[in-house]
Amino acid sequence: MSIAYERAGELIAGVIYAPAMQERFTVQRGGGAHLNDRAIAVSAVGRVANAMTCTGFHPADFERNAACFRAVSHRAQAVRRDGSAALDLAYLACGRFDGFWEFDLNPWDVAAGTLLVREAGGNVTRVDGSPAMLDARSILATNGRIHHELAQILALSS
Repeated sequence: MSIAYERAGELIAGVIYAPAMQERFTVQRGGGAHLNDRAIAVSAVGRVANAMTCTGFHPADFERNAACFRAVSHRAQAVRRDGSAALDLAYLACGRFDGFWEFDLNPWDVAAGTLLVREAGGNVTRVDGSPAMLDARSILATNGRIHHELAQILALSS
């Protein structure tokens, strides 16, 4: 479950809940990011070569992401595909992942996670590095330290 509250174009609060793991990620603008009421922060990984990354795609749409997946797989420590953009963003916010990208998402897929990553100290843009918009249809989220490098890898493979 992923719910966000937006007012006048600004994300104010959000929650992502994973009942199978009993994990509740909460965030309030200016109030930090939390996992089960404990403050969380993005990882300190500084290079894509040491990064655990993740992405998502529908199997029928693999070609859209194939070149990016291949390029990042050759440079990162690993690439995972879990199936939930909201959880991928939550895991990035608490340091389990260092970078995440995906195409063809909807605002409800990324709204809570976008605020969570930002409040945990990370960076969120579109895959091309331009400012993130909830209706942008692509997202690149990182711990901030690898953002430029990962954006370059994705740009060269798109």
